[in-house]
Amino acid sequence: MADRVLPGPVDSSALIREAVCVHTKKIYSSCRDKDCVEDLRVFPAESSQPYIDTAFSIRPRSAELLYAGVDVEEISFNRGYYTVDVTYYYRVRGECVPGGQLITGLSVFTKRCILFGSEGSVKVYSSDGEITTQADQPVGVVEAVDPIALSMQLTDSAVPAGGDLVPEIPPSILAAFGEDLVFTGAARLWYTTLGQFSLVRLERDSQLVIPVYNYSFPENECTGAGEDDPCSLFGRIRFPVEEFYPPDRIEQNESYRGLLQ
Repeated sequence: MADRVLPGPVDSSALIREAVCVHTKKIYSSCRDKDCVEDLRVFPAESSQPYIDTAFSIRPRSAELLYAGVDVEEISFNRGYYTVDVTYYYRVRGECVPGGQLITGLSVFTKRCILFGSEGSVKVYSSDGEITTQADQPVGVVEAVDPIALSMQLTDSAVPAGGDLVPEIPPSILAAFGEDLVFTGAARLWYTTLGQFSLVRLERDSQLVIPVYNYSFPENECTGAGEDDPCSLFGRIRFPVEEFYPPDRIEQNESYRGLLQ
């Protein structure tokens, strides 16, 4: 089967066998964002609050994206456009100075963007027993990486006239901490600045005509756990020469996280 076309770049000599109609999700519009979220409130775990009350400052350690909630609403005055509201929930970790105690807490960041998602008014039904799909508005999708914890600071509590503003937190997010969080009544407040990279898009179910070269057939054989003894497995591992001889020079780390180290 020398004429098989594999996934990847296609040579100009490859012949298209046929055009087929496929059902997939078409991206109507998308955007990328590089948010620097300053002075974001961190709601600490109960076990962390006593360390915060006695600390001089906090060093940033890490921030983890736990979940992103996505809500899409139509813009009435601009046909085909929608607002995409994204709510990020973070697990933030810091180190108290002095003492070096590790503390953890929850931060919530909400952002909004406007994207084109076209129009539709059909309802989709399926014979496989799935729930009826409302297709009158597009689906919002967010891709995001864990944020970078840029800085952290402490301030004395200054409760506004309306009291502490407590965001609505899904039960699954609260359960991820394994203990209660301090939302009100804290003597000192913890704030952080995070750097967040994200991609946001609107997509709809669509039928598209695409060129087909051939059926996709796996080229690799399935392998599982064999009956080799541990020494036989170890014998197939390459000798790590680089671990014993330090390099003559060190390449500069150009990743966005490496710039902060």
